[in-house]
Amino acid sequence: MIFNIQPHERTVFDLIAQAARQCQVEAYVVGGYVRDRLLGRPTKDIDVVCVGDGIQLAEMVANSLSPRPKVVVYRRFGTAMLRFEGLEIEFVGARRESYSPDSRKPAVEQGSLEDDQNRRDFTINALAVSLNEHNFGHIIDPFNGLAHLEDKIIKTPLDPGKTFSDDPLRMMRAIRFATQLGFDIEPRTFDGIKRFKSRIHIISKERIATELEKILLTPRPSVGFNLLFDCGLLQLILPEVALLQGVEDREGRAHKDNFYHTLEVLDNVCRKSNSLWLRWAALLHDIAKPASKRFNKESGGWTFHGHEWMGAKMVPKIFRNLRLPLGAEMEFVQKMVLLHLRPISLTKEEVTDSAVRRLLFDAGPDIEDLMRLCESDITTKNPRKMSRYLEGYEYLKERMSEVTEADRLRLWQPPITGQVIMDTFGIEPGRDVGIIKTAIREAILDGEIGNDYDSAFQRMVEEGEKLGLVVK
Repeated sequence: MIFNIQPHERTVFDLIAQAARQCQVEAYVVGGYVRDRLLGRPTKDIDVVCVGDGIQLAEMVANSLSPRPKVVVYRRFGTAMLRFEGLEIEFVGARRESYSPDSRKPAVEQGSLEDDQNRRDFTINALAVSLNEHNFGHIIDPFNGLAHLEDKIIKTPLDPGKTFSDDPLRMMRAIRFATQLGFDIEPRTFDGIKRFKSRIHIISKERIATELEKILLTPRPSVGFNLLFDCGLLQLILPEVALLQGVEDREGRAHKDNFYHTLEVLDNVCRKSNSLWLRWAALLHDIAKPASKRFNKESGGWTFHGHEWMGAKMVPKIFRNLRLPLGAEMEFVQKMVLLHLRPISLTKEEVTDSAVRRLLFDAGPDIEDLMRLCESDITTKNPRKMSRYLEGYEYLKERMSEVTEADRLRLWQPPITGQVIMDTFGIEPGRDVGIIKTAIREAILDGEIGNDYDSAFQRMVEEGEKLGLVVK
C-alpha cells in the first residue's frame, strides 16, 4: 500500500529522503504520525527512524533548510529533534532493545528496521512509511497494523507477555489508546495486561499520572477507567477509586454502585467542560463514601454523612502519591470535593440571601465550575426526579444573580484590613486581630452589616471593646 502524501508533507519528506541518500542510510517515518494520518486525525509530530546515525541525519536535514533550525540533541538516547513549518521532527537510529526484569530502561544496540518495529508497543504504532528511493511512500506493515486500524483493534506486535513485561507503561498506553481512539483491546492482549499488571510498580508515578490524565482528557473517560478496573490496574494505581465499586445489601436495602456513578458523573462533566482539574474533581468527588458508609437501622437506609469533608482531606494524599501538583490545582480539586453537596442542599429549602452569600464566598471564582460538577452529579434515570433537580439548580442560579453583592463577593476582600485594626487599637499582630477580622467577615456574610468600610469599622470597634481593646 502507498501512503497518501499530502503536498505540505512532500517537501519535508523529500528533504529527509535526500539527506538520507547523502548519509547513505535508509529512512522511514514510523509510529504515531503514520497511524494518525491514516485515521484522519490531526498530528504535527513526525518520528523518523534511520538504519544508521539518527543525529547525523538530523544535522544533514537541518543544513538543507533556510534559515537553519536549531537541532536539539539527546545523545544519551541517540535522538535529535528539529522544528520545521509547524512540524516537530524527531530522528533516531533503528535499534534493538533488551530489558532486565527489574527495570523498564533497556539495553540498546543498533538494529534493523525489523528490530525497531519489533520493539514497538502495538501493531498500529509499528507501521512505517519508506522515504527511500526504491520504494518511496510504501507502507511497511509486518504485523497487520493496517487491518487492525480498519478493525479498530489494539494488539501487541509480539507476545503480550514480552511487550508488557519489557515496558509495563505499555499496559496504560493500551487502555489510553483504546479510550482515545474508540478501539477494542484484543482479548489475548488484554489478558496479558491482567497477567502482568503487578509490573506497573516499576513505572514512575509521574508517567502513570500522565497516562491517567490523557484518559481523563478524552470525551468518555469512563471507557478507560472501566478497562483499568477490569484488568486490575486501577486497584494498584488508584485504589481509592477502585474501592468505590460494589453494592452492599442489608435487610433488603442496597445503595447504588458508587464506582459506576462516579464514572457517569465524570462523563457528564466532560460534556460541560474541558478542564482537567474539574475532571479530577469529578473522579474524586465521592472518594470517601466507602469510609463514611453506614447503615441506619431506624430508617432502613444507607448514609454517607461527612463524605465531602473526608474526601477533601484525602485529596492531598492522592495528589502526592501520583506526583500531581500540590498548589492551586490541588486546592481547586479539594474545594470542589468539599462543596459538591452545598448547592443541592440549597435547592431543598427557601434560600436566604445569607446562604447564597456564603456559597458565593466559599466557591469564589470557581462557582461556575462547582455548579457544573453539581449538575453532572445528577445521574437519576427517573425523568421526573431529573427535571426537579435541574429546576432546583436553575432557581438557585436565579437567587445567586439576585444577591446584589454576588460579583463583589467572588473576589471579596474584607473592607477592614488587619493593618487598620492594629492602627486603630495600637496592637501588634496576633490572635485579637484574627478574631476581629473573622467577626467582621461573618457579620457581612450573614447580612448583619453592609459590605462597606463605615459599617465594618463600627463593627470592628464593637468587637474590640468585647476584647477589652481601646481605640487610640
